[in-house]
Amino acid sequence: MEIWATGPPVVRITAADVGKRVSVRRLSEPRGTGEKFTDTVGVLTSWDNGVLLITRKSGETVRVAESSMVAGKVVPAAPARRRGPAASYAELARAAARAWQPVESEPLGDWELRAASGFTRRANSVLPLGDPGLPLDAALAAVRRWYRERGLPAYVQTATGAEGTQELLGAELERRGWTREVSAELWTGALAPVADRADPAAAAAVRLSRTADEAWLARYQRKGVSEVALKVLGGGPSVWFATVPGAHAGDAPAAIGRCVVDGRWASFAAVEVDPALRRRGLAGAVLAALARRALDEGASAAWLQVETDNTAARALYAGLGFTAHHAYHHYREPEPGADGGAAGPPSSPASP
Repeated sequence: MEIWATGPPVVRITAADVGKRVSVRRLSEPRGTGEKFTDTVGVLTSWDNGVLLITRKSGETVRVAESSMVAGKVVPAAPARRRGPAASYAELARAAARAWQPVESEPLGDWELRAASGFTRRANSVLPLGDPGLPLDAALAAVRRWYRERGLPAYVQTATGAEGTQELLGAELERRGWTREVSAELWTGALAPVADRADPAAAAAVRLSRTADEAWLARYQRKGVSEVALKVLGGGPSVWFATVPGAHAGDAPAAIGRCVVDGRWASFAAVEVDPALRRRGLAGAVLAALARRALDEGASAAWLQVETDNTAARALYAGLGFTAHHAYHHYREPEPGADGGAAGPPSSPASP
């Protein structure tokens, strides 16, 4: 990516720009014949001892030696979006939390501690939207105690790649020994095209229900669903479950899906198709039926979460007009005795 269109390259950033989105060009091969350069764009999370750490949109951390820099500048906090509904990270994060509700939650300042007996990381992690009201080390100690009392590992969910996301917090967690275990992306798109794309006959075969019945659960990928899991699946402002029946009585459904309607937003999740019946438009039919119901309830935009390595799902959603808004990550607490420390008294008053 060429980012230095005019004028000579100049380093215009300093350590005072930590926390800002920057673009840095560095020498990637030794100086001399055949010099090559690499451009890195992301949030500058630290600049210590001659090394810069830059967090890209994906959450990847790039180390840049100060001595290798040939240019650097601060760039806008978030690029303009060319398509899809406009939304802030905070708005989407709160909508996502309402669509996948824990069984138990407790505030820690502006953070929300969430638990659901271990059913999914999203329902068993901290959502840190704002200031915890304590220095970071003290807040993390409180987090670890809270989850330990419930027999659960402590996770913190952070996000990268949009204005207002938490690159600095992620960097602070990594410095304290927290491990990033899972990353995915949240995509957004207009709702009406989803309702219009599927074959009408296929969409007509989809049955909608307010509850996840035994047939729906027979296709759901998480086996042995508990009462707690059912509470999470059924929680949300307006929840709908979609089912395409199997070919014969008693068969598991050919396809399923879940949608939560929440104001202008509709969220799609748990879209699963019988492996033997894939590439027949069943996923699109499920999404279309759910989208039509969401439109009837006044929604106009949609979001969903997709793993970075799920190429089939990414192709489907891109074809429906969805684009990535931001990435999110789950950080797991360090093991007791590791460098991150056990949940004890705060070791530093610093907060990112």
